[in-house]
Amino acid sequence: MSQDFHRIKRLPPYVFAEVNALKSKARADGKDIIDFGMGNPDQPPPKHVVDKLVETLGDPRVHRYSTSRGIPGLRRALCRYYGERFGVELDPEREVIVTLGSKEGLANLAQAITSPGDIILAPNPSYPIHAFGFIIAGAAIRSLPVGPGFDFMEQLERAVRHSVPKPSALVLNYPANPTAEVVDLGFYAAVVDFCREHKIYVISDLAYAEVYFEGTPPPSILQIPGARDIAVEFTSLSKTYSMPGWRIGFCAGNADLVAALSRVKSYLDYGAFTPIQVAATVALNGPQDCVDEMRERYRSRRDVLVSGLAAAGWPIPSPPATMFCWAPLPEALKEMGSLEFSKLLLEEAQVAVAPGVGFGEYGEGFVRLGLVENEQRTRQAVRNIRSFLRSSGIGPGDPKVRNIAS
Repeated sequence: MSQDFHRIKRLPPYVFAEVNALKSKARADGKDIIDFGMGNPDQPPPKHVVDKLVETLGDPRVHRYSTSRGIPGLRRALCRYYGERFGVELDPEREVIVTLGSKEGLANLAQAITSPGDIILAPNPSYPIHAFGFIIAGAAIRSLPVGPGFDFMEQLERAVRHSVPKPSALVLNYPANPTAEVVDLGFYAAVVDFCREHKIYVISDLAYAEVYFEGTPPPSILQIPGARDIAVEFTSLSKTYSMPGWRIGFCAGNADLVAALSRVKSYLDYGAFTPIQVAATVALNGPQDCVDEMRERYRSRRDVLVSGLAAAGWPIPSPPATMFCWAPLPEALKEMGSLEFSKLLLEEAQVAVAPGVGFGEYGEGFVRLGLVENEQRTRQAVRNIRSFLRSSGIGPGDPKVRNIAS
C-alpha cells in the first residue's frame, strides 16, 4: 500500500525536529539544557482559575458532551473582554465561537473556507500554522516578507497585483510570532480598506494581545469601522493566563466566517471539556492582577536576557511585545545559518533556541528565544553563551558583532 498521502506530501520536513532530537539526547546524557526553544509558559494558571476547575469537576453533569461552539457564559465573557479592552461590541450568538486553542481554530477555519488552488497571503517569517493550516487544506501560499526593511502595504499590493487567481484571504499576526513586531490602528485601517476593495478576507491572530511592554496595548483589527465585513480575529488564554495545555481560544468577528468555522467544528469535535470552559470564564471575568504580574515577569526576563547578551558580545533587539526575542545571528557566525547555529549553541552552551528558518525562508539569519526560563536560569544561559562566544573568538567590543541590533 502506498504511504504517499496527498496532504502529508505537501508538508516539508519539520525544521525543529533536528534541534528537538538533539535536545532530547543531551538531556538523556545528563546535560542541563536551558530551553528557550518553545513558547511554553512555565508558570501555573492563576489560583482562582484552578480552584474553579476543581470545584466544577464535582458536578456530575459537566462530564457529558459539551458543545463545539462553546458554552454561552464563556462566549459572553469574551464579548465583555472585547467591549472593555477594545471598545468593540460583539454578538455572542453570531460573532464568537470558542476553539480548542487559536491554532486549532485557524486550521479548521482554513478547512472551512479553502478550495483547492486558492491563493492565501501569509506573513513570512510567521508561526507555521498561519501558512500550513491552509496548505493542508489545499491552498497555495504567497508569502509576504515582514520585518525590518519591508513595507507591508507595498508587499501586499504587489502580491495581489501579480497573483492569479486573486488571493482569497490574508493572514495577519501582531504582536508577531516570531518577530515581536507590533502595529497600530493606522496599519489595520489601511489593510481593511485595501482588503475590502479587493474582496479579500482577513484572518488576524492576536494571541499576544496582553503580552506587551511599552505602555500602549496592542490594538484589534476589529476596532476599525467595516472590519467585520471581512475579518475575524483569533485570541487565546494560553499566554495571558499561562493556560497553554487547557487549549482554550476564540474566533470573533465576521459572522459568515464564524458560521463556517462552527459548521466544520460541529462535525469534528464536541468542544472543550466543560469544567475547563467554566474556569476559562472565571479567568476572563475575574481579577486581572495576574495578567499584570505575567506582563512584568516577561518584561523582567526580557531585560535580563537582552542586557546580558549585549554584555556578552551579542547585542539583540529588545522586543516591545510577545514572549520572544528575535535575534540576528552573530555576524561572524551568520554563514552557518540558523539551524546549524542552533545546533551548535545547544551542543556548546547547553542553550536551546528555535532556528529562524523554521518560521519561513525570510527567518533565515535569526533565532527565536522564548522568555520561558526564570531569571536565575536566564542568567546562567547568558554565562554559557558568553563562554561559547569567547571560544568562537567573539566577545564584547569585537567589531564582528558590533551593531548587530541596529
